[in-house]
Amino acid sequence: MSSEEWQFVRFTLAMAALSTLLVLPAGLALAWALAKGKWPGKTLVETLVTLPLVLPPVVTGLVLLKLFGRRGPIGSWLHDQFGLDVVFTWRAVAIALAVMSLPLFVRAARTALEEVNPAFEQLARTLGAGEWKVFFTISLPLARRGVLGGTLLAFARALGEFGATITVAGNIPGQTTTTSVAIYQHIQTGEDGRAWALAAVSALLAFGAVLLAQLLSGKKKGGR
Repeated sequence: MSSEEWQFVRFTLAMAALSTLLVLPAGLALAWALAKGKWPGKTLVETLVTLPLVLPPVVTGLVLLKLFGRRGPIGSWLHDQFGLDVVFTWRAVAIALAVMSLPLFVRAARTALEEVNPAFEQLARTLGAGEWKVFFTISLPLARRGVLGGTLLAFARALGEFGATITVAGNIPGQTTTTSVAIYQHIQTGEDGRAWALAAVSALLAFGAVLLAQLLSGKKKGGR
């Protein structure tokens, strides 16, 4: 592969890592809220979190374009307050990847948190621990394999994202072009060899992330 192809790979890895970091705080909060108890609007939140998995990615990209464009509610505020543009920048890539990978992380983390024995959490509360301390000292450590597995799945999903990314970030070489977008571009221009080379690297990276997630899940089940 040429240096340009490797640049696409490095950029995609960096954006996938950044998007995964963006997913973690919100994803953990959502997973915890969905795993513990019943509250008004829970079903609606579950549905909204799952939507990116079933909607065409281009639709998700259009929604992000509307929200983060200069005339959108979030994009206009960011531009006016901080002089930041999101659409057709690397920021748009990171946001699109985060939105598309969030559901996988939440599903995995929620399942892991639901499997934590509530007796341990209740014991900590009776000893005077607050909810934050219970979460960080009891729930999260016991659910760590599932949470880490969900993190790897989110990272793998981000590596292969295409539809939402090209809609909200476009294809600007050196700025927003990910491996998926580059593969599509090579196919469109008849450069099948370059497309296959990038596809092979993408498949290897995704395979490694998913394999690690499966191994973590297997160890967890085997250790019960």
